[in-house]
Amino acid sequence: MEKNIILRALSSVRDPQTGRDIVSAGMVEDLQMEGNNVNFRLVVPSLQMQGKSELNFACMGAIAEQYPGANVNVHFMVRATDGVPQPQALPHIKNIIVVASGKGGVGKSTVSVNLALGLKQLGARVGLLDADVYGPSIPTMLGLVGKRPAVRDVTGVPKMMPLESYGIPSISIGYIIEEDQAVVLRGPRLAAIIKQFINDVLWPELDFLIVDLPPGTGDVQLTLVQTVPVTGAVLVTTPQEVALADAVKAMNMFLLDQINIPILGVVENMSWFTPAELPENKYYIFGQGGGKKLAKMSNSVLLGQIPLVQSVREGGDTGRPAITQSDNPAAAAFLEVARNTLRQVGVLRG
Repeated sequence: MEKNIILRALSSVRDPQTGRDIVSAGMVEDLQMEGNNVNFRLVVPSLQMQGKSELNFACMGAIAEQYPGANVNVHFMVRATDGVPQPQALPHIKNIIVVASGKGGVGKSTVSVNLALGLKQLGARVGLLDADVYGPSIPTMLGLVGKRPAVRDVTGVPKMMPLESYGIPSISIGYIIEEDQAVVLRGPRLAAIIKQFINDVLWPELDFLIVDLPPGTGDVQLTLVQTVPVTGAVLVTTPQEVALADAVKAMNMFLLDQINIPILGVVENMSWFTPAELPENKYYIFGQGGGKKLAKMSNSVLLGQIPLVQSVREGGDTGRPAITQSDNPAAAAFLEVARNTLRQVGVLRG
């Protein structure tokens, strides 16, 4: 029996948690052959993982196709680092960035979509998770209203396939319920849906997963930070004091000792109004300085200021995000936000 043939056979087996082949995912360790015996360790996030039995039989079957007489022994193990188990969810996603606000109506979903698309324009592999369960806006903004995710069997475990638009995979409760259906859920069900979007969706390997949080500081936010390792938060506010006061509450939630998520920076939306026929004019309808003030309070930076222009709203309503329109005056501002976010993650990662 040859080691490279066995590894090639095992590379056809998919991890039921992530969908990656178990060899390239680094799950196969200490492969040894002795006579007809094939022994190896298979590193898994939990010995109680869903699909463990199916994974075991899939490994045995893949090797048996090459060597029918092989006696295959798979030893499952959980790897720990310094006594602390590795994060169990989404190990194939490098950075998870949450986009948050203290109140609704400040353009958080607009920022989430354009930030994701901006990072993609800069060469990153990006996904988008719509965690705003009560008011999902992502399907409309990406032009995916009425679309439904497919379900695929991965080593005995059913997984939802994210929908793709503009080269970005995304998931939203808006892809599952009817467009006019009210979402009436208590905390435990909200938490279950968020965990399903994390564990039961077949996310590809990504550099960034952007998470559009609901406004406020409730169950969804707590569930998310307790389930996945969040890299950092982007705060969205408008310049006025009313929005700033609520954004400070969101900021303070991330800075709590039991949550402790770095603030990457602040996006000030609707910074000024610019009419299409007078592109050089700026009218500060909501005042000035809110974004800078929040950035200073959070010990972070102002990632960018987004002008209030009609085409941003029109693009969101028609599934043509502003950053995808070269003639949109807000496109450059959103791309600047993406560049600064990329820089801040680099600083954070050292």
